[in-house]
Amino acid sequence: MDAMVHAAGLSGGAGAEKSLQCAVDIDTSTAPPAKQFDLFRTWYQGVADTELMQERSHSFPAHETVWDLGTLAVMFLELPGSGYRCRWRHLKNPSVDNWYLSLPLSKGRLPGSWQVVRTTLQSFAEPYECVMENDALLAVFLPRDLPFIQSSRIEIREESKRLLADYMLLLHRSFSDLRAVDVSHIATATTNLLAACVSPSHDRITEAKRVIDAVIAERAAKIIAQSLNDQSLASDRLCRELGVSRSRLYRIFEPAGGVSNYIRHKRLLKTRDILSDSLDGRPISAIAGDWGFTDPSAYSRMFRKEFGITPKEARVEGWQGAQATSSQQISQPDSRAHTLSSLLLRNSFGP
Repeated sequence: MDAMVHAAGLSGGAGAEKSLQCAVDIDTSTAPPAKQFDLFRTWYQGVADTELMQERSHSFPAHETVWDLGTLAVMFLELPGSGYRCRWRHLKNPSVDNWYLSLPLSKGRLPGSWQVVRTTLQSFAEPYECVMENDALLAVFLPRDLPFIQSSRIEIREESKRLLADYMLLLHRSFSDLRAVDVSHIATATTNLLAACVSPSHDRITEAKRVIDAVIAERAAKIIAQSLNDQSLASDRLCRELGVSRSRLYRIFEPAGGVSNYIRHKRLLKTRDILSDSLDGRPISAIAGDWGFTDPSAYSRMFRKEFGITPKEARVEGWQGAQATSSQQISQPDSRAHTLSSLLLRNSFGP
């Protein structure tokens, strides 16, 4: 198999500011239709065996991406879904003994949305077998020696399963927003959340909810940034896109003075940046109006309260101190590796 595997870019320095790249990105389209399931089987060589029990056609379209978080790895596997039933079985002597949290998924009603079918925690070192006919699979792979996992038989309460499912879906949707420098924080947060769910207590569950709220806040911030000049941007829209209640959204944004205050602050910052641009000589009222501030007097008062100077003063200061800046593009080298099992081996025993 010839799979392109990109360097995850986990080193420090300027490279750490780069967007996090997936470590494995492979799909079965590189093989003829009749050979696609055989290629799919090789992805898990050394840890598990798969057997095709039912197929709708003579092809097996599948796409796998894996994100390397150091001691952890997160996999998203798109499967052909209904009509393709296959058996997953652990090998008797696997090459790795990682734990993994598995979330089979079905397609949601909205495009690109997913619903968790069930949540299970397994170890490659223990016998396990299941039949899959899902649209996708989301899984996080963990080291065997985590201190909070001391038994081969672990039960997770239903409340904790829902917390884990919410977090994993949010984490998967957030990968495109992460930087390499975020990896250690995400790995720690994910490990702590799992500890809270496997060894539940009131304090642990409270901390787990804080982790999920932090991920929701990051996603909300991105939606706001992308739609900042959209006048329809409001709490109701954020609740729909994030899948959270109004009260929960308000609680998350309480440190910023609420959702509306956060959006207003971001829009004021945007107008301040534009006012500082000596190439933009439009009237201040026109710039303010582009970002939802239709009353010039109210805009001026809000601006002064936020920044301590008037919009006109901000324009003068910005034009006087304008300097050209340049950014240096840093390229990430590509490297060739293998598959998920190779990544787990590398993380277990070093490069």
